[in-house]
Amino acid sequence: MSLSRPRKEKQHPQQLQYLKAVIAALQADPEKLNIVKQNIAHYQNQAFLKRGFLRALERMEWLFEANLTIDEFCQQIMADDYIGNRIRRYPLIFKGVLDKA
Repeated sequence: MSLSRPRKEKQHPQQLQYLKAVIAALQADPEKLNIVKQNIAHYQNQAFLKRGFLRALERMEWLFEANLTIDEFCQQIMADDYIGNRIRRYPLIFKGVLDKA
């Protein structure tokens, strides 16, 4: 008889480093949230997406609707809770935030 333990999501160092850079970029220039909103709209228009990715997009919409400050928004993305874990699983949501100056 084996007792199952809840699995802890493994954060890859490169992914964590990328997300920290995204957070820094968003805090430095909150206008880059528009890039994230555009990414969400783009992916929601896709015909076939994984259910988990759709849920992550939905959670991002919740954050935008909550009218959080940029610091609260970034804290929520990095939070060790359901929403933060779900969002961090799909870094494509933040595509272009670091590329555009």
